[in-house]
Amino acid sequence: MQILLEIVYYLATVLTWIIVIQAVLSWLVAFNIVNTSNEFMRSVLYALDRITAPIYNPIRRIMPDLGALDLSPLVVLLILYIIRNIIIPNLMFSLA
Repeated sequence: MQILLEIVYYLATVLTWIIVIQAVLSWLVAFNIVNTSNEFMRSVLYALDRITAPIYNPIRRIMPDLGALDLSPLVVLLILYIIRNIIIPNLMFSLA
């Protein structure tokens, strides 16, 4: 059971970094620092969107529409923080 919790912990860490990278890249695209006509950047952005869209969509359905401001990555990061720093350590402590 402890190994399964460690796997979930590491997957949550990887997902956290994917969300942060996607947010930074979207800001770079929005400020026209990164050009989306570059095939490599377009494929990276597409891949990141395909990875995170299934996670964001249920949260986007619940949250109110704020126009251009999308808070679903922030909510997902908060959930991942709670999982990584509160739930998993408490479960590991109770198993030990």
